[in-house]
This record gives sequence, C-alpha cells and structure tokens, in this order.
Amino acid sequence: MPQIPIIMPQLGESIAEANIIGFLVKPGDTVEAGQDLIEVETNKANMTVTSPCGGRVENFTAQLNESYAVGATLGRIETTPEEAARLGLDVPVPTKPGDTDRVARGGGNGSWSGVQPTVRGLPVPANAAGASFLSPRLKARMTELGLSAADLAGVAGSGAAGRVTVEDFEKFIAHLEKQKMSQASTMRVAVADAMRRSWTRPIAHVGMPVCLDPLFAYRKVTRPKPGPALCALRALAVALAENSAPAGRLVGNKIVHPSAIDIAFAVEAEEGVLVPVIRNADKRLLKELVAPYDELVKLARDRKLPPDATGGSIATVTNFGTFGLEWATPIPLPEQTLVLGMGAARHAPSWDSVKGQFVPIMEANMTLSFDHRVIDGGAAGRLLQHVADLMSKPEQL
Repeated sequence: MPQIPIIMPQLGESIAEANIIGFLVKPGDTVEAGQDLIEVETNKANMTVTSPCGGRVENFTAQLNESYAVGATLGRIETTPEEAARLGLDVPVPTKPGDTDRVARGGGNGSWSGVQPTVRGLPVPANAAGASFLSPRLKARMTELGLSAADLAGVAGSGAAGRVTVEDFEKFIAHLEKQKMSQASTMRVAVADAMRRSWTRPIAHVGMPVCLDPLFAYRKVTRPKPGPALCALRALAVALAENSAPAGRLVGNKIVHPSAIDIAFAVEAEEGVLVPVIRNADKRLLKELVAPYDELVKLARDRKLPPDATGGSIATVTNFGTFGLEWATPIPLPEQTLVLGMGAARHAPSWDSVKGQFVPIMEANMTLSFDHRVIDGGAAGRLLQHVADLMSKPEQL
C-alpha cells in the first residue's frame, strides 16, 4: 500500500519552521483528507497540519516540542493506490537515511518536495552567520551551533586585528555553559533575528508632541470608540495614500513604492510582539476600522492570527504609551521603512494666544522611525506633522 508523507506545510509567507505542540490523532487511526493531524506553534500563531489524503496513520516521525522546517516529513499516511493516484501523490517514498532531509530541502522527486521556506513579511530566524573577521572554520562551527555574528558581539578576539579565533569561541561557549540559561521561545528568536537584520540599515528618528483633545472629544460622541493607536494608524494610512514615497523600499538604485496601503500595528503577546495588518487602511473610514482592529488584537493575544492577517505591510504603528512610556524610538521591521510610535497621554500646558495664557491640554509624544536611505529628516518631519494634523480632525478620518 502506498505511504504518503505528512509534510510541514508553508503556514504563512514568513514561516520557515514550526514547533510540534500536540498530536491530534495516533498511529493506527483512520483519517480523512484535510483532517487536522498535528498542532504546531509558529512565531505568529498556533496552527494545524492536515492530512494530505484519506487513509490510516502509519506513524509520526516528528517529536513533541521539536521544531521542523517547512517541507520536513512529520510522518506517513498509508492509503489506497486509487487515493494516492487521484491526489497525484503516487510517488516513491524516501527510504534511505537522508532522503527525508533531501525532501525537506526540496531536492526529492516527489510532488511534495517543492515547498521552500520563505523569508518575507514577518521576520524568521535566518541562521545567518559570519562577518569579515570570522574565519571559514569559525563560521562553520557557528553554523553548526545555530549562532550568528551578533551572538559574538561581546567576545574579545585575541587574533590579529581583533579577529575572533576558534579558541576564543570555544572559551566563550564553555563560559556560557557554566551560566544559568533558559530556552528562548520561537517568537523571541524570530524577534531577535528581525532586529539584527533591521539594524543593518541607518535608522533615524523624529518626534513631536501631539494634542489629543480633539480625539478624546470625538470619542465621547461616537460609537464605536476608536483608540489613539487606531486613529494614528488611519491618519498614517491617509497620509501615505497621498504620497507613498516615504514608505518605499530602496532596492539597488530604485525606490519601490507600495502597491497597497496595508498598515500593521504591534500587539504584545507572550514572550514577544505580533504585528497584525489592516489591509487597505486608506480606503475605510476610522469608525469602520474599530471592529476589525479589536478582533485582530484579540486574535494576536491568543496567538491565533490567520495567515492573511500578517505580513506584507508597509509600515507599523506601535503604542508604547500602554507601558506608561512617554518617549521611545522603535525600530522598523526589516521589510519596512517606517514605524510610527505613540507615547502615554499626559496633561501639559499649552499657550492660548486668544486668552493670552497657558491652558491645560492632553498630549502625547509621537515618534517616526525611518530608513534614512529612503527619506531624510525633513520629509520624515513633514509626514509626522501631517499625521498630527489629520489626528486633530478625527471626524474626517
């Protein structure tokens, strides 16, 4: 009887691996095509791997609490020749040690072997290693341990011109093994890799205080009530719809303009941050965005975001004011040029030229972090001022 492999699917455009957290059936069970077999955890959400065909579960080769790359074989389904032929899966099953690895890398001959991990959208661990002062031998050793050059930032090299030698590296590893360590989550590793890749660009920041009194007044008379972060997201979307160049990406000597105004927003989740996306945020009114925004926040906190709700955004809005912070300089994601940050609202004095005196207002600091290769401080400042002006008229957003 043909045995069809259960393959780790591409669970999203930026997903390169997933962690096995549960088996929903057991070997010997009869299953149908599309039935949930395995529950997995990615750096975005909990998802399931489904059966490629109907048949009997022969075995699971994957282990609980282990991570597997997209395309890896997780087990096998024994099915009928007719079912296998109908689905186009009637191909030889790898039998030699190492054949499964070739299938996972896309090098086998079966129809399941073309799946390749992608590194787009939200960042995933790229396992990038090496730098100009690391020897090939050391790079190989680091790759073997899954480390990158950023992990050696605190190692003082004893070689010529500060070169980190293999001996330096092994002493460093031996020292680490004596320290208390805890396993980093999949999400934490993904965030760390994103920030490492983001910091390869010249990131700059501008900021200004923004009066929130018009927004708070608007919230008193409208239903549903939009929050400050959503108001900032909608204002940024409108501003970028008028001029998308600040959100472009520099590729070679070309600035690639965005094809849609898809804006992400940061949501704190366990051991990391998720960034769900509101698609075409420039085409829907502020009051129309409240319900989908709230739903995405809930899904993100539960780590159950659907694949189409992540990745592909052109900018991010983050409300660090929820932590009581008045000022911060967030870093854009690797595939983005901009991130708009909002601090905590506070009472502040403002000069009223009509009354000839200071009056109290509610204001918050807003910052715009940007890739300095794409825009300069003047353009960034004008964009931030335009966002602030739009937020002062929330009834028009």
